[in-house]
Amino acid sequence: MRHPVSVTAGKALALVAIVAVSAAVLLAAPRDAEAADRPAARSNSAWLARQLAPDGTLQNPNGGILPDYGLMIDTLFAMYASGDGALAAPIVRNLDDDGHASDYFTWDGLVPDAGFDAIIVGGATAKVLVAAEVAGRDPRSFDGYDMVAETKAAILRSGRDTGRVSDYSKNPEYADYVSNNSNMFGQSLAVIGLAAAGENDQLAIDTLLTQQCSEGYFRIFFYYDEGATRLASCDEGKAADQSAPDGDATGLALSALLAAREAGANGLDEPIDRAVSWLIANQDDSGGWGGGVTTQAPNTNSTGLIVQALADAGGADNAVGDGAAYLASAQATAADAGNALGGDIGAIAYTPEDYTAARTSGIVGLDTWIRASAQASLGLSQVSFLDLALGNVPTDPEPTDTPTPIPTATPTPTPTASPTPTATMTPTPTRTATPRPSRTPTPRPTRTTPPPRPRPSITPRTTPTAGSTPQVATGTPGGRLARYLAGRLAGGDHVEVTENGKTFVDYDATADLVLALRVLGEQPAAVRRATQFLLRHESIDAYAHGAPYEKEAAAYAEPLAKLVIIARFGQTDSAVPATTVAALDADLAALRGDNGHFTDTGAFADTKQSVRRHAWGTLATIAGTPEDSGAAVDTLVSSQCADGTFPAELGSGACAAGERPATAAAIVALNGIRAPSEDGTADPSPVAGGPAGWPPARTQSLTRAATALAAGTTDVIRDAAGAIDPALSAAVAAGRQAVGLDTNAITRALSALARTDGGLPNGGPTSDLGTSVAAAPGVAGRSWTAATGSPVVMAIRLPLPTTDQQTVAAADRDNGVPLWLALTLFGLGFLIALGLLLVRRSLVRRHSTHKVVAP
Repeated sequence: MRHPVSVTAGKALALVAIVAVSAAVLLAAPRDAEAADRPAARSNSAWLARQLAPDGTLQNPNGGILPDYGLMIDTLFAMYASGDGALAAPIVRNLDDDGHASDYFTWDGLVPDAGFDAIIVGGATAKVLVAAEVAGRDPRSFDGYDMVAETKAAILRSGRDTGRVSDYSKNPEYADYVSNNSNMFGQSLAVIGLAAAGENDQLAIDTLLTQQCSEGYFRIFFYYDEGATRLASCDEGKAADQSAPDGDATGLALSALLAAREAGANGLDEPIDRAVSWLIANQDDSGGWGGGVTTQAPNTNSTGLIVQALADAGGADNAVGDGAAYLASAQATAADAGNALGGDIGAIAYTPEDYTAARTSGIVGLDTWIRASAQASLGLSQVSFLDLALGNVPTDPEPTDTPTPIPTATPTPTPTASPTPTATMTPTPTRTATPRPSRTPTPRPTRTTPPPRPRPSITPRTTPTAGSTPQVATGTPGGRLARYLAGRLAGGDHVEVTENGKTFVDYDATADLVLALRVLGEQPAAVRRATQFLLRHESIDAYAHGAPYEKEAAAYAEPLAKLVIIARFGQTDSAVPATTVAALDADLAALRGDNGHFTDTGAFADTKQSVRRHAWGTLATIAGTPEDSGAAVDTLVSSQCADGTFPAELGSGACAAGERPATAAAIVALNGIRAPSEDGTADPSPVAGGPAGWPPARTQSLTRAATALAAGTTDVIRDAAGAIDPALSAAVAAGRQAVGLDTNAITRALSALARTDGGLPNGGPTSDLGTSVAAAPGVAGRSWTAATGSPVVMAIRLPLPTTDQQTVAAADRDNGVPLWLALTLFGLGFLIALGLLLVRRSLVRRHSTHKVVAP
């Protein structure tokens, strides 16, 4: 019996000695279809169908302009495997009839009609081929493309990537902009898809086999030999620590080898036996399997994929049975009708522990449940990928009811396989696909500017990982929001985003989320994990220095500044080494000029000189070497507009009025002072008056900015339609909180917007990660400078005492500014609520996630 493989799962299991399995066991007959739990799989498919939008899409809540096509295909696999292919009709229509499959396996969806359909994503191409076969459509005319030919073309025939299913450009002009990030999931799916088409590709099969280590497992990522002249084998990569065992890659590769063997490939018995032996030997006592690095613990994603493959291989009945029992222990059933999972019968949690917690709290992190459900279901259906692609799926009665699709958030995609139980396999599909007129992609005009290049604050991660279970939430809105945020951390320590069918680690969103949890004062375990993730050498290199995209030395001020703040927070509770902090301080200082400006270096440098970016650099300098912050503060003060607000970007020219988000960011920086050390030095003087050495102009600028931020507002910021804008409201609140002003009205209003999972929406019915992160200061009622352990604290609290007002007023008279009017208004600051937004500025960070705009 075959088992569908889902590639979205976590990564490889820890390497353990292989337990010998007798030849008799390995040669035993395959399990029959009765061993599969089809009712459970069908219940899961019904739940998945309710998560689809009417057009068949699953949106990625972590950002990206395209739907999560990879997860949509995973869901399609699960539905066909359970015998409920009719439920996948909206997905098939979207991909084929509506012509969106090419948005997934090319770059055309990112920049339409600009010639980027010439850039091919190899793994996505193979996945679309398998999806077309599973759906019973003509794979040689799917979205007008011959997916068999496209997949074969992605298998390079020469060069150092010979035999590898690769990302490449058909247009030589774009070749330099394509990084070959394909991995073993795409390789395995290509072997499966071509086997189902009756066109085994020996070169692809041989390359797949090179990635199996002698112990029997497969690694997930390709690696080159020492001279970077060819792909290294799995065993060759061990010396460079590039061959960690990967349970998901092993399960999917096993399914691929079984498919190739049934399609006529020779010489595969021994590698199949070794893979089966390794998987059996590395099954956890719970019955589950883990994935790879960062997801070693047993989980349903990996277990579903592996159970599918072992059921197909045969001779592993005990392992398959225990694995299926593990999956069943994480599924919501009719027994949950009376608890918090009553509306989610059929859903499968990432772990049995997550399921148990959700019986009380409900689902936290819906995207993780969707991803887990799609992949785990393959272990319940136990249909092999090849049978699935050939249409050899058991026929069950039509579902008694068709769920009404509703839009929901979804996770990051990764190729996965899908199952359907069958004891035998026929060489030709039982379904006949109706041929449709083929369409050759129309050549598009070339453009004079290069295609979009990878953004430096995200790095590829072709396989998303699922999050660790958050700690129990306190009963406050802030506690529930913190639990929601912690539940969105993939692998429990980072945020992921999907663009162009690839999953990336989003370091910027991860940094913002860590600071949001600091503001909320909740989920300390998640804070520690994410802090340690961000401060790994490879994370710092990627986030702050642009690896692997930058070809020369590069450094970015805002990422470095955030890392400085996070590292100094972490010195109090996350064991961050002083050497790490010192190195970050030095890197940031190297970007600060004598004029106080922070200047990025590298091809992806941020040249805009925004006030928000400058505020982060200033705060990080204050946290480390406050004596060096004077020029940066002066630069900020000199950019203030006539009305007391700050513009979006620093400038030497006069401005009449600025914007609220930039003003809020400037206020936090202007009122920041280094937190006192344990020996009592650097007294922050948090109650009143300016610290020693502060020029009156700084206090004047701060007071004017705070007055301008509050003037003429009601309680929250609303959009043109009158709806509360959580991100902008929280930004204004953070600025007010940073000078000690009351924001209770905003806190109450934002808390009332929270959804049942604790998150806040962005105009839709479900929680949005970016909005929820940005809203944290508003919900918490404080800025991060007031959080426990903050390396920067509030210097003065407004309104100022009379004596301090007189000092500032004297400086004001010297500058010819009527500050007495501002101070009078500020005396009413506690009574004036925040209100109408002058102009809504985009708060979306580089990767479609709102920033915490007030640092």
